[in-house]
Order: sequence, then C-alpha cells, then structure tokens
Amino acid sequence: MTDQQKQVAEKPLPVIHRYITTHGADGKPTFETGVKEEINFDRTHMSCDLFLAYTGTQFPVDLGHGSDLDTYKGHIVKKPESFMIPGGFLSRYVDYHPGCAPLWHRTTTLDFGVVVEGQIQLELEGGEKRILNRGDVVVQRGTNHAWSNPSETEFARVLYVALDAKPPIVNGVELRESLGEVSDK
Repeated sequence: MTDQQKQVAEKPLPVIHRYITTHGADGKPTFETGVKEEINFDRTHMSCDLFLAYTGTQFPVDLGHGSDLDTYKGHIVKKPESFMIPGGFLSRYVDYHPGCAPLWHRTTTLDFGVVVEGQIQLELEGGEKRILNRGDVVVQRGTNHAWSNPSETEFARVLYVALDAKPPIVNGVELRESLGEVSDK
C-alpha cells in the first residue's frame, strides 16, 4: 500500500466525485469526460488536505466555447499562485485533520463555507468563536480568522466557494490579504 493509499484508508470520510456538465458537438447536454470524476486531495499540508473543485478567471463566467473549462483544466495542472484568482472565483474542499492547529489568515474574498462532515471551529481575530456543525454555513467577508478542528479523533470536511472581492476598509484602512500564521492558542 502506498503512503497516499494509507492516508486515504486512515481518513474515514466519503470519496468525493466531481461531475461537470457541458455540451457535446451535437449541442446536446453531456458530462465532461476530460476531467477525472473521482477527486484526489492535495495531501502536502500538515493539518489539512485540499481539493480545488472548480475555478474561473472572470465573473460573470463566460460559458461560451468552453473557455471556463479550459481555464480550470489549466489550474488542475498548475495551481493558482494565490489563494484567490483576481477577478474570478474558486471552489475547494478542505479536509481538516483531527486537532489541527488554527491557521490565521485574511483573504480579500467573499467566501461561503458549508460544513459537509464533522465540526469545525471558526475564530475571529477579536476572540469570538463559533462551532459549526454539518450543514452549517458561514459567510466570510474579509475578516482575519482561523479555522481549526476541535475534535482530537474525527476529521472535518468543508466546501468553500470564494469570489474575488475588493478589500474591506476598516477605520479608513484597507485590509489586504494575509496568509499563513499558525497559532498556539
């Protein structure tokens, strides 16, 4: 058994499939076959596994001629350099390992996060915290925050959809993206 197979076997979350619809040469709706349906998570991070479900470089999305699909296929091969795609959007799954430490960050995005499995804790810079359960949704609007998994034994899975946004302005100061500060809280 390879290391990746071992990690998958140790994580009891369901396998996820991604189905993308398109139009065939005859103009009829069909499923895209050029993108693998069963997903593989990026397991290179210490406390979470990531999967980029879909991306786009503009909003509103241009569905003509499959340009959005071509963009996403490119992002599968070469991941976006920043968390967000300027002028665009992304959707991603994140699997949080049991007991993962908070990672403080701010993105200049409007994010929708839906807990798919387990529980996840959202902590804001001011100290407020919320425990989100399966089915709960959070709308994250450019605040400095940290996600953590409060369970020492269970994984948590969240699906995020992020739209590029103008940075928030608080007390006359424009708040920019800040990624990756681990907390010992």
